[in-house]
Amino acid sequence: MENKKEMVVSAIENGTVIDHIPTESVYQVIRILGLEKYKDEVLIGNYLNSQKLIKKGIVKIKNKHFNKEEVSKIALVAPFASIIDIENYKVVDKFRAEIPDHIENFVKCANPKCITNAEVVPTKFDIVDKENLKLRCHYCEKFTTKETMKFSE
Repeated sequence: MENKKEMVVSAIENGTVIDHIPTESVYQVIRILGLEKYKDEVLIGNYLNSQKLIKKGIVKIKNKHFNKEEVSKIALVAPFASIIDIENYKVVDKFRAEIPDHIENFVKCANPKCITNAEVVPTKFDIVDKENLKLRCHYCEKFTTKETMKFSE
């Protein structure tokens, strides 16, 4: 009989678990949500075994629940991630992050000549291809892709 040792990350009483994050996107999720500055527990697991993804990432954030804009940010870099809301150690809501049809304010336009890069104008995009992640700027109509996408500070 094999003697296996396993470390288990503790459950959180209240907060959110972001599960099924592609391994290459874990630290991007942390960065776009500003979790490196969060002043409570943030537990990060990466390259964990997964039946769905083979390997996955997971982030547990104590005492934090995400709004619609934050979930949209997660969806842009980790489509199909699961968002699990926890209260009193119990799952109260579980849903999949889905790329919205429109986004505003948090992605920069890839066109350096766009008005949003020259003046204080909130960005607006229509998502024209969710599978390959292609966004069209509301103002200049130029496309931003996953490869050229940058998030506003």
